[in-house]
Amino acid sequence: MSRRNEVLVTTDWVAEHADDPAYRLVEVDEDTEAYQGGHIRNAIAWHWKDDLHAAPRRDFLDQEGLTELLRRSGIGADTTVVLYGGNNNWFATYAYWLLRYLGFDRVKLVDGGRKKWELEGRELVTEVPEVQPAEPGALGAVRTELRAYRDDVLAHIGGEGRTMVDVRSPAEYSGEVMAPPHLPQEQAQVPGHIPGAANVPWASTAKDDGSFKSDDELTKLYSDVGVTPDTDVIAYCRIGERSSHSWFVLHEILGYERVRNYDGSWTEYGSLVGVPVER
Repeated sequence: MSRRNEVLVTTDWVAEHADDPAYRLVEVDEDTEAYQGGHIRNAIAWHWKDDLHAAPRRDFLDQEGLTELLRRSGIGADTTVVLYGGNNNWFATYAYWLLRYLGFDRVKLVDGGRKKWELEGRELVTEVPEVQPAEPGALGAVRTELRAYRDDVLAHIGGEGRTMVDVRSPAEYSGEVMAPPHLPQEQAQVPGHIPGAANVPWASTAKDDGSFKSDDELTKLYSDVGVTPDTDVIAYCRIGERSSHSWFVLHEILGYERVRNYDGSWTEYGSLVGVPVER
């Protein structure tokens, strides 16, 4: 059953609530240059790598780290986080998935993100809001059912009622390229895709303004490759951000319960020794 109205807010809603202290607007992206050039009033910035990851490992924050991030972001026990970002919410949905995985549920996503906001000619400001630290309260249990590791992926291949959804571009899926053309091409050791994975590019779930397509359109998009509400799904891309966007569509909008994000994705899988690969 669709949860669209529970997890998404519109740009109109954001314009009306930008000054409401019950909400904390957060722009999430791979860098903060766009934020510095102009952002939604009262929004703060989270850098995808610097703020959400646990250096020097390739992993993200644990619950203690997230609690500290929320604290210094001024997110109190009654504050709802409202996320948005560029590129159709690539990294905003990653942050959303991470918050939910780590047991934080007071979170919503701006439908269309920064792209829709800009296309509508809405106000952008350069003033960075002053933030007073706050106590976010206790997190819930880590939701292990939302994340897949490499061993889960290997056990998933070829199983009845299971499927892998490769959300990368057709060129990445076929092995023609290793990463989007504007990025370095050396992240994984081999090109290709996980055997049996269906290719449903993440961008095919969005309209031209960056907002999500209708429930009927999204349902058909996945049913055409055999994904139904009962399918056990693992989504992956290159580093886990685009697949979190597809996880959001399947799990949060359409309400499919058995959906995991493989954040190791092709950067990890394409460098493993001895695993099956298709091109």
